[in-house]
Amino acid sequence: MRNHDILPYTQKARNLASQLRKNMTATERVFWSVVKSSKLGVVIRRQVPILDYVVDFYIKELGIAIEIDGGFHKDNALEDGMRQARIEKLGVKFIRYSNEDILGKLPQVLQNLKSIITEQKSN
Repeated sequence: MRNHDILPYTQKARNLASQLRKNMTATERVFWSVVKSSKLGVVIRRQVPILDYVVDFYIKELGIAIEIDGGFHKDNALEDGMRQARIEKLGVKFIRYSNEDILGKLPQVLQNLKSIITEQKSN
């Protein structure tokens, strides 16, 4: 398993991450309220700086970024793709859920996430 303990980030991204932690979206708060005390068997961190960016949630031991995509992401697909590609070069795997998934299908999202975590832990 690759060591994901130290990922590079800029001071600007670190400052932004701090601000985003204080001002999470409603959907991010719903997701966080469930996963922070879940029995997924991993530590999930929120608003983690990587390079010049901030990922919504991050599982450090597995190198998995979890993004919650709302309306902002639909308008910035190209930028999101470039951002994701840069971060993936560091060995980070992305999982994306939409706001609709979190608000309307949370049990299925958690089951999907649990399956991915179990699979990654066995590799």
